[in-house]
Amino acid sequence: MTVVVALGGNALLRPGERGTAAEQRANLRDVCEALRPLLGDDPLVITHGNGPQVGNELLRHERAADEAPPLPLYLAVAQTQAEIGALIESELAPVAGRAVACLLTHVVVAEDDPAFAEPTKPIGPFYDEARARELERERGWKVVHDAGRGWRRVVPSPEPLEIVELASIRSLLEGGAIVVACGGGGIPAARRDGRLAGLDAVIDKDRASSLLARELGADRLVVLTEVPAVYRDFGTEQQEELRRLSLEEADDLTAGLEAGSMRPKIEASAEFVRMTGREVLITSPAALAEALEGEAGTLIS
Repeated sequence: MTVVVALGGNALLRPGERGTAAEQRANLRDVCEALRPLLGDDPLVITHGNGPQVGNELLRHERAADEAPPLPLYLAVAQTQAEIGALIESELAPVAGRAVACLLTHVVVAEDDPAFAEPTKPIGPFYDEARARELERERGWKVVHDAGRGWRRVVPSPEPLEIVELASIRSLLEGGAIVVACGGGGIPAARRDGRLAGLDAVIDKDRASSLLARELGADRLVVLTEVPAVYRDFGTEQQEELRRLSLEEADDLTAGLEAGSMRPKIEASAEFVRMTGREVLITSPAALAEALEGEAGTLIS
């Protein structure tokens, strides 16, 4: 049975942490232990987010701009794929008892995707308005005021269309390796004259994971996040844990959620179920063992 596991940001960083390598390694050690029920001999692919790591990388670019030229965003995505993949490899292989291979992964998007005309994904550090406007003029960025904390760059978040290294992922799985792929949603790229051209965008990790799971013919997609299940009226006195969701119920639930909440996870999960007829499990690493037994988590089918 082929399984794709999408690790959320809490797999590497917890509230209040700076994001040091030691912190990320310690957090991943706990997550890798939690993954034991999935670490048999069956094909397994791990995907992961990279939002805080990309933010830190862009901050390094900004601070060192007078000494070294800043890199384009798509290369910052590539760098953090390698960074996080190296940490996952080193922590997961001893637990799994088999090879773990990190594969830098490009994901093709359409250059005429509407997201490029209306960037919405905030990334990188916060600025005061004067500096933000200066960067907007100098670098062609779009900046917005973000939740009273300052000004940030926003970038497009286009729909993933194709996993470029799909055949290589399959080959690694056939060789018995656990594969770490599509980190941070993948390196956004377009095909131009037979070459891949990187694009400054950020692909949603859960949508890319859903696409990868479909293209691999995965039997199950597991989405690991901060909470043990999906809730109705989350954060209110009426909060209700939802153990099972049909496609219709999932669609109704996402209609009332904001874009930055659980919404993209549920939408990506519903897309996998709708196109394959298979199941998605949404839960936390700590609750995974119980969820696999049907005693926790949210199953979308």
